[in-house]
Amino acid sequence: MKRYAIIVGGGSGSRMGNDIPKQFLDLCGKPILMHTLEAFAKSTLQPEIILVLKKDSQAYWQELVAHHHFDIGHTLVDGGQSRYHSVKNALKAIQAKEKDLKEIVIAIHDGVRPLVSREIIVATYQKAEEVGAVVTAMPSKDSIREIIDEEGSNKAVDRSKFYLVQTPQAFLGDIVSLAYNLEYTPTFTDDASVVESFGHPIHILHGDAQNLKITFKEDLVIAEAILTLRNSKNT
Repeated sequence: MKRYAIIVGGGSGSRMGNDIPKQFLDLCGKPILMHTLEAFAKSTLQPEIILVLKKDSQAYWQELVAHHHFDIGHTLVDGGQSRYHSVKNALKAIQAKEKDLKEIVIAIHDGVRPLVSREIIVATYQKAEEVGAVVTAMPSKDSIREIIDEEGSNKAVDRSKFYLVQTPQAFLGDIVSLAYNLEYTPTFTDDASVVESFGHPIHILHGDAQNLKITFKEDLVIAEAILTLRNSKNT
């Protein structure tokens, strides 16, 4: 089956206190987003990469590509007003190229998760081919409490029943394309929530604790430490 990777890079740097969108911040010598694209390009499956960026960020990205001599092939697609609309734009680009969506698998990944392992990438695609829809997720290590009313009353819940969702999330092409014909609602917080609303069950694949999403400054420090350790092991 043919494989695509949609990399969603539409974030901002507001929560990190930066004017530069966080996906363009430096991580061990190059932008975060380049590490993310490399992870997919260097996996054994080598999917075709669709990169979604806001229109006003694309010129800056091209400058970074030239500056870093970044040669990993990818197709640029305009981002939308939300993650849902950004992914939908990428799916339209794939649909314009492919006649039989049943014969492709599409993984969707956050541009600011640069430490995703090649093993997780391969396992996610393979599981999606079997079951149609899969998310990577980690069981909660912390105790969880549920807020049950507006006054803040809360109760303990069984943490073994809860998983923290990551990306990549992967789907057979026809399933995810049909799901994204649904009208947008704010409950669509990730791609799995869209596909689930369409009526397709979601399979959970055990993720990776190192596959963190870089949101705050401390996340960047942790990512640098992990990447430095990985590089030292490979030398």
